[in-house]
Amino acid sequence: MTKVMLINGSPRKNFNTAKLLKEAARGAQDAGAEVEIVNLYDVDYKGCMSCLVCKRKGVEQQGLCFYKDDLTPILEKCLSADAVIIGSPIYHSYPSGMCRAFMERFMFPAHTYMVDKENGGVKRVLNHILPTAMIMTMNAPESYFNSGNYHIILNDNIESLRHVFGYSEALYAFDTFQYNDYSKYDCDLFDAEHKAKVRDEQFPKDLKKAYDLGKRLATFKQ
Repeated sequence: MTKVMLINGSPRKNFNTAKLLKEAARGAQDAGAEVEIVNLYDVDYKGCMSCLVCKRKGVEQQGLCFYKDDLTPILEKCLSADAVIIGSPIYHSYPSGMCRAFMERFMFPAHTYMVDKENGGVKRVLNHILPTAMIMTMNAPESYFNSGNYHIILNDNIESLRHVFGYSEALYAFDTFQYNDYSKYDCDLFDAEHKAKVRDEQFPKDLKKAYDLGKRLATFKQ
């Protein structure tokens, strides 16, 4: 059976990012896949420790980080999965720190510093394509995506995943509803009514996109 791993890089388990990941999981399940959602904020781990064991000569790396902690079994499941979907809110232009730490440990051991003499470019560790995707939620409106250079910063994450694992795509949810009750917070930069309208009218469309994404990656053809 096809296995899809879904990685939640948000501290929230039931808000925007988590909801989109759950819909992606439902789409994958409806396509016949087995799914597992991991909440990174429940896991005790570090980012890359720069031990460089994965780059030593004669070391059989197979893409798995050599540093051992509670993230190790999750990385093992991701590398053996048929697809991996990573979700994160965007904090000051970047995925959450927990998400980035996961991505360092996930990508760096599966990336080499060796020239692919047969195909050109950089040699990949995995001998197959591992389809990946990122779901990114942000408080900023879509109009800010280009003017704020988000399209450059965030696309680098997708390009890195594509470079290491052979395939990646992105799903962005803009202008997301941040608080259950805006009146309790200092945030007059935002219009609570507008935010509620986006939540009620646009976010359901984003959920449908997440569902389709999960279904698409669960049926990805090499």
